[in-house]
Amino acid sequence: MNKPPSSMISAYKKRQQMGPFVVGILAILLVAIGLVVLVIWLTGSGAPKMEFNLFATETPTPTLTFTPTSTNTRTSTPTETATPTITFTPTPSAPFEYTVEDGDFLFSIIEKFNLGDDGLALLMLLNPYVPDEPNGNVGIDPTTLSVFVGQKIIIPNPGMPLPTATPVPLETLRRGEKITYTVQAGDTIAGIAFRFNSTSADILKENGLTEADLNLIYVGQILIIPVNLVTPVNTLAPTVTLGPTITPTITP
Repeated sequence: MNKPPSSMISAYKKRQQMGPFVVGILAILLVAIGLVVLVIWLTGSGAPKMEFNLFATETPTPTLTFTPTSTNTRTSTPTETATPTITFTPTPSAPFEYTVEDGDFLFSIIEKFNLGDDGLALLMLLNPYVPDEPNGNVGIDPTTLSVFVGQKIIIPNPGMPLPTATPVPLETLRRGEKITYTVQAGDTIAGIAFRFNSTSADILKENGLTEADLNLIYVGQILIIPVNLVTPVNTLAPTVTLGPTITPTITP
């Protein structure tokens, strides 16, 4: 059944009137939804911080307050100067024991203790050589003049004089009587034998020495000397014989 044209025109006009209204409602809904989304985005944790100042505010001018700075002059604290302590090394007045250290040798010990020219003779005198000594104190070997680390030796005190031989009155001693003699610097077996009217062979025999030891005696060594074994020979002064005296004859 066909509708009359008038009703169709009336329906068309109604649709035309309702169109703008519907569009307006949709626009309002879209704006509302957009505002909600914007608010959520701005208030979220990842939203940028933005400040909107609708009205310009006056920027306060900072007031500079000058705080007086107290300048203190540094007072230097006096440093106490330590007075050096002078350590006095006592000078021994008698021979003393010394333990040989690493790097020591006989002549360095003489220089170390300032023993002077008689240092070697004094060391040999105070440290007689005793081979195969049970307690290990072998003294100083005169053939090698060597010492070893840990060896204990006797050091003469500074200024200690070298003892001199005591004169022996040979005329009061009987033939073959034995005396003890301390070897001095420059002594030889032959020289000692001549001084005491003895022989080199008898001196070597009395002291358990051999011909190989004839020149190996050392300063400070104690020897047993049998005296007056030989009769000293007096050396006569040479006689000067003058030739015949010639008397010149004068012929006139």
